Formats: sequence, structure tokens, C-alpha cells
Amino acid sequence: MSAPLSDVTPNTWAFLRDAMIAPTGFREYDARWQYPEEINLLGMTALGLGLGTQIQARGLRPEIAVGNDYRDYSLAIKQALILGLMRAGIRVRDIGPALSPMAYFSQFHLDCPAVAMVTASHNPNGWTGVKMGFERPLTHGPEEMAELRDIVLQGRGEDRPGGAYVFEEGVREAYLDDLAGDFRLTRPLRVVVACGNGTAGAFAPELLRRIGVEVIERHCTLDYTFPRYNPNPEAMEMLYDMAAAVRETGADLALGFDGDGDRCGVVDDEGCEIFADKVGVILARDLSARHPGATFVADVKSTGLFASDPVLAGNGARTDYWKTGHSHMKRRVKALGALAGFEKSGHYFLAEPVGRGYDCGMRVAVELCRLLDRHPGQSMSDLRRALPRTWSTPTMSPHAGDTEKYDILARIVTRLEGLDTLAERRVAQVVTVNGARVILDNGSWGLVRASSNTPNLVVVCESAESEAELRAIFAALDAVIREEPGVGDYDQTF
Repeated sequence: MSAPLSDVTPNTWAFLRDAMIAPTGFREYDARWQYPEEINLLGMTALGLGLGTQIQARGLRPEIAVGNDYRDYSLAIKQALILGLMRAGIRVRDIGPALSPMAYFSQFHLDCPAVAMVTASHNPNGWTGVKMGFERPLTHGPEEMAELRDIVLQGRGEDRPGGAYVFEEGVREAYLDDLAGDFRLTRPLRVVVACGNGTAGAFAPELLRRIGVEVIERHCTLDYTFPRYNPNPEAMEMLYDMAAAVRETGADLALGFDGDGDRCGVVDDEGCEIFADKVGVILARDLSARHPGATFVADVKSTGLFASDPVLAGNGARTDYWKTGHSHMKRRVKALGALAGFEKSGHYFLAEPVGRGYDCGMRVAVELCRLLDRHPGQSMSDLRRALPRTWSTPTMSPHAGDTEKYDILARIVTRLEGLDTLAERRVAQVVTVNGARVILDNGSWGLVRASSNTPNLVVVCESAESEAELRAIFAALDAVIREEPGVGDYDQTF
């Protein structure tokens, strides 16, 4: 008889015979583990069996598109997942190495009822995981993830006949054709394309050249050791490198992509990083001018400009602030019939008629080039300066253990809800849809929430007034957070 999951440890006889899965890997909207410390290949097969059992229980056509990112261990993990899916009686359509948005695209292109993408996204090497979904363009949310967790951990996966495998040729090419369409630039545009040696290097340079961009490659050679830095366009290390490349080359902007290509970071022609929520306001201004009265969704980490910007207001745009996380955002965009959703992390959810509603860094890159093409007399820095000025921090992540972070957050939220003032300003509102966003009487704010993907809290602050106030908001918020002994050091500050 197999050992219980919790009894299996690496470098043992059981590790090569039995499934091992850490329960903490089942997160709010995808699954992530450190490999092989928290999951083994047999655990991935158990996950595939559980996912296949979910598909069968819903009465869906038993068919799924499966892809993997460019890490040296992702192929083995995908094959283990596929074995479990086939055991559940699922016909697997393998799209090969892919970006997450290419996998989402394949659901439409292949008319598949389900998708599973093996990726650790922007997490460092040593992590693995799966992004999965049934109802396109949506991916698993908390309910589906909890159901999957219970099926897997309780051993309720069901073997069925009928499993099959086919490798699908040409999906990458169809994806690039879909992104480029017949659009070609009418103005010259020189763009630094930064990929951090991740999977996007096999896509972004070719895509942008197709639409007429003069591409300046920055770490686009595929190398799963990530020799320069982890591909994460929310991290200042990557943004600073992009800025240096712009200054060195005189490029019109830099576009950077994360490890699985569903996020896009931007640096303008002056070498200034534009955090993704501000890029979202720039895009929303352009989109709402062409689609008056449009609804947008912004995550709780995003700038208050979505609510206060006079241009958006003049275009009749409405913005709904919602939970951070690609699955939460996709669902909210669809539920509201929104034109687009924007996350500070660099996920953009462009719905019909612009996109299909899933997050795709390549689609955003094309749309930014289109935007600049529609405004031939303006640079990216002109568009940045046209926004009302605010001062904001990067996304900062103090360590908090996966098994403790939600309890820690709950106590912090309770303390923040009891505040009358923060940073010597009156607290106007505390929004608790996702952690606590403390909004001050002048529109400035500070947020603390729990990361859904890593053992961290997440802290973001914005001032509508000054750099000094921004630092005061962070110091006051951090003082509350520091009352919790289980909170460790920040990954970065400002």
C-alpha cells in the first residue's frame, strides 16, 4: 500500500514509488511547488489524475491542451502530468514548449474544453506549477482549486479508459499569426525587447519584427539557468536593465516579459520605468476614447488614477477595483463585460474586440505599438507625463510563511480597520476586498495583502501629493506590519 502523501520525503525509497505533494502548493488560482522538495513526478501524475477527474465530473468533452515553459525540468513534469490525465481517460493535445497565453490561445484554436500549462511563471528556478482552466478564457479560481486539492489529497482520482495522446503541430505559428494579424507600423519604432533568457525569447522578437518594429534584443537567447536575472518585469533589477538598454541605444521604449509571457513591463524613451498600473491608465485612456463608456477592472494594488483621472471620466469610463490574481481578474472582466482589466504586476486582460480576455504580454506589446502608431507625434514619455502625477512604490514582498500568512494578514487588517489616521492624514476608507487598502482623505493609499503564489505579504503605497508623503505612508504601514513577529525581510524596497 502506498504511503500517505505527508509521509513521503525526497531521497527515499517511497519518493520513487509514491506520490508526494505539499498541500500548500494548491493556491488561490493555480498550483505551485518547489521541485522536488515539495512535489515529485508521481505527485504530478496524481495531480493530472485529479484534474482529469474534475473534467470528467463536469461532463466536459474529455480533452485538454497541455504546454510547458522553457525550464530544464518542465518537460518531465509535463509528461508526468500527462500520464495522470490519460489515466483519467482524457485525450491530451500536447502543444509543446509554450507561453501561458499561447496555451490559453490553443483552447480557442484547437477548440479544447480544458487547458493545463506547466510553468512556475516568474518564480525562480526550483519552482514548478500548473495554470489550468475549463471555461475559456477563465482559469481555476479558489473553488475549483479547493475541489482539485481535495480530490488529489484524499486520493479520489478515478482511473478511466479512453486516455489518448497527440502532439499538435503549428500552434506557435498560429498564435503569432493571430497576434500580428495584418497590422504593420506606419512610423519607425525602435524597441528594446527584454526576455531575461526566458520562454518569451522564442516569441517576442519575431512577433514585433513582423509588425515592423526595429528590435533590439536584450537577453532573448533561451537559457533556463537565467544567468542575468530572473525574468520578472515587476522586479526593479529587470526594469533597471531595460532602462540601461534604452539609454545605451536611444530606443523609443523597452518591453520586458516574464518567464511564461503573460506579463509585460514598460520603460519609456527617457529610461523611466512606468509601473504597469500607469501603463494601464495610458491604455485605458486610448481604449475609452475609441470605446466611450467602457468599463475597466483594476486590481487593488493599482493606482487611484483609474478612479480620479479626468480624461477617463470625460470618456465616460467606469473602473471597478477587484482582487489581485489572474484568475480573479479574468472572471471579473468577464462578469462585468469589461473592455479590459489591469494589474500592477503587469497582467493585462484585453477582452473583445481587442483580445479574448486572457492575460497575454505579447498582445499588450502589440497594442502599445498600435497606440504609439495612432499618435505619431507622441513618445512614450509624453504619454507618461500626460498623466496626473502620483508617487508610488514598486510591489514589495516581506516574507511570511505559507502556513501563517493569512492569519498574519487577518490580524493586520483588523488593526488597520481600527485606524483613524495614517501618516498624519485622516483615513477615509479601508477597502478589504483583498487584504486592506487604506485610502486617505487626499486619495493617497497603502495596501497590504497576502501573496497567492509565494510565502510573502505584498505591500504597495501611492501618494497623490509627494515623495515625502509616500515614504511616510510606507513607514506607517510597515510599523503596523512589524507588530507581527512572523513577518521577515522585504525582497526589495524603494
